[in-house]
Amino acid sequence: MSSTVANLEVKPAGAKRKHADRVLLSVIGYVTLTLLALFCLFPFVLILSSSLTEESSIIQYGFQIFPKAFSTEAYSLLFKYPADMLKAYSVTIFVTVVGTSCGLFLTAMTGYVLSRRDFKWRNHFSFFFFFTTLFSGGLVPWYLMIVNNLHLKDTILVLILPLLMNVFYIIVMKSFMSSIPDAINESAKIDGASDFLIFRKLIVPLSKPALATIGLFIALAYWNDWYNALLFISNSDLMPLQYYLYKMLGNMDGMRKAMMETGVVVNMDLPTESLKMAMTLVATGPVLVAYPFIQKYFVSGLTLGSVKG
Repeated sequence: MSSTVANLEVKPAGAKRKHADRVLLSVIGYVTLTLLALFCLFPFVLILSSSLTEESSIIQYGFQIFPKAFSTEAYSLLFKYPADMLKAYSVTIFVTVVGTSCGLFLTAMTGYVLSRRDFKWRNHFSFFFFFTTLFSGGLVPWYLMIVNNLHLKDTILVLILPLLMNVFYIIVMKSFMSSIPDAINESAKIDGASDFLIFRKLIVPLSKPALATIGLFIALAYWNDWYNALLFISNSDLMPLQYYLYKMLGNMDGMRKAMMETGVVVNMDLPTESLKMAMTLVATGPVLVAYPFIQKYFVSGLTLGSVKG
């Protein structure tokens, strides 16, 4: 009888201890995640604050969380020619949307073909794609091919075609689609479905995590690209946003150096540092807005696509 009473007393004590441990673990987890979130948010707050600070204050006190001297001069200078900014934005948005759509479609189609076990040449083509990542023809032959052979200089296609296909994304897509059971393809084949219908109706819906992840990577590559514009674009109407900001910042640095050397304007401080921060916000704003809509697919796409290699 006494042992039974002792067991009844131990069980509530053990349950209370487990509940306390669970609460403590939850508190530690929430506190840790909150600190990590604040740590990740800190650079964006610092960028926003610095973009609204006078240049002289940044030079004297450095970058501060709260502006010591509030100023919108950087944004006024950045949007001094709104038509040019809007044109650069429209070019970047067009290139990003078209390039991401076409690149994602071609990547998914290529990955689907290479993942099919009934395609006997899939290993040969996979090796061919992989082999192209080991060697490069070099910048000069590539430039001559784009300009002299393909005649793409000062065209919108020169901003789309170079980033259209990426072997790493093809391999990730192939690995992800290889994890889809073959029974799905076989059952659709028995029902008389064509390969493209199977791809469109069955494979694509099942591959949403991988498509969202790779689509984000492709979109970021197009959105942040300025190097191809530097090489092949001289027409201001085809200038993307990143290259437009790059040229503006270069002009500001050149003007500042000229002023320091000649001493023509002594008391004028060009907002170079605050302008950099304002450019960062302008360039990353649309990406930050779009990211939450595909965040739920992002982590699962990365992990599931890396299970098989």
